[in-house]
Amino acid sequence: QVQLVESGGGLVQPGGSLRLSCAASGFTFSRYAMNWYRQAPGKQRELVATITSATKITNYADSVKGRFTISRDNAKNTVLLQMNSLKPEDTAVYYCNARISLSGDWADYWGQGTQVTVSS
Repeated sequence: QVQLVESGGGLVQPGGSLRLSCAASGFTFSRYAMNWYRQAPGKQRELVATITSATKITNYADSVKGRFTISRDNAKNTVLLQMNSLKPEDTAVYYCNARISLSGDWADYWGQGTQVTVSS
């Protein structure tokens, strides 16, 4: 079955860095775009960053451009989110996501989430 497992969250001071990792299994990872979302308390889940499959084209929310970098290793079935210059407003649960077609039906798959807290 499809599994997305995030790791790397934690508590960091403003201006600090964290690297999130998402290990994927149960599908042909290299065929699908991968996404990172986040959800802060009381707010809707928002798309943070996207990376396409083979061409690895990236796209970012305006709020994280220039600070976050998404990357993927298709040999290791892993997608990373490097977060630099973190701000308190980056505090959220971060989720790995993929929209996958299995047997012709498309569906969104999510990891369990990893908490990122930016605070002094």
